Amino acid sequence: MSALSRLEDDTGTYEALAEKLEEVTVFYALAQEEQDEATFKEAEKTLAGLESDLAALEVRTLLSGDYDENDAIVSLQAGEGGTESCDWANMLLRMYLRWAERRGLETELLEVLPGEEAGIKHATFTIKGRFAYGLLSTERGVHRLVRISPFDSSSRRHTSFASLDIVPVIEEEEAPEINADDLRIDTYRSAGAGGQHVNVTDSAVRITHLPTGIVVAVQNERSQMQNKAVAMNILAARLADMARRERQKELEEIRGEQMGIGFGSQIRSYVIHPYQMVKDRRTELEKGNVEAVLDGEIDDFIAAELRRRRGLISRE
Repeated sequence: MSALSRLEDDTGTYEALAEKLEEVTVFYALAQEEQDEATFKEAEKTLAGLESDLAALEVRTLLSGDYDENDAIVSLQAGEGGTESCDWANMLLRMYLRWAERRGLETELLEVLPGEEAGIKHATFTIKGRFAYGLLSTERGVHRLVRISPFDSSSRRHTSFASLDIVPVIEEEEAPEINADDLRIDTYRSAGAGGQHVNVTDSAVRITHLPTGIVVAVQNERSQMQNKAVAMNILAARLADMARRERQKELEEIRGEQMGIGFGSQIRSYVIHPYQMVKDRRTELEKGNVEAVLDGEIDDFIAAELRRRRGLISRE
């Protein structure tokens, strides 16, 4: 059923584009025949929409990885810098949730660790929808913010960092076997909103995978059992992703090539002061409207990085 749904989505996209192309052809023929300016403008408007749809379809053709069509588990982590970095991590959380909302993707916030004064120290959330992982995998790395700090009474300029990591949601049959003896499971009281039940019971769950040091915490569900089940699914996804990265590293070492963009490398700067600019250091793409980018308009950055990965653009 899942495969059928994907095929229906593809054929539906094709049929919609074919219908729009036919509309453009009809409008243009009528405009030429009647020399009608209004019809010409209608044809131009429809053509612009068709070009936009084709550009989006082109991006989809760049997503051919094994897990590109899967849902995604996303983690945001504030860097050093205290309150300023926590606030920046919270701004990024909003940016990605707004991006998902714009694309009609479903989101679920699984765990949030608030900052001591403002913002968040850490957050984990899922984005569900076709190509969620493939698209957002381009955002893995460190994001840098430069601005006048609203938390600095002297109004000095601050530089803050926050990192994003992402793994694909995997099918149950693909999940690696996890030895129960390798786990330390702690329960605690939820720190966030969630109703009276969440606040008065130790329903939140933190699972530590001792051999790798991977820690997963979930507090969003009502019961401890539900939180544990979600946490185990996330742990399985992260262990599977770790295994894939290790295999990739081995292959790259055999080829004698440098690794691509990895977690922990600065990928993009968002400058609010002394000028307005968002610049991706991998593709050199720049945007002057920082407010729009922080409101979720990041599709151009995603598309540019996908093209770079496929060798369709190169950095001088």
